[in-house]
Amino acid sequence: METEAEINAKIMKLTMVIQENYPELSKYINEMPITIPTAASPEVTIKSLQKYYDTLLTWFRNYVAEHQLNYINQRSGSGHL
Repeated sequence: METEAEINAKIMKLTMVIQENYPELSKYINEMPITIPTAASPEVTIKSLQKYYDTLLTWFRNYVAEHQLNYINQRSGSGHL
């Protein structure tokens, strides 16, 4: 299992990639509900950090895939591959 520092480093790296390459997505990072502690779980745990990282990574990969598909469709002039 990864340490809190390792997970935080991965989150920071992915966040920097998003900010540098897809700045339009930066505003949504802070809006992810998983980042808000609740009364039932006010502490940040390794499990919650990993869940946040996994969610962020999935969200990022989906956006990049859609972004690339839209670019390909625009270049090909058709509505599909």
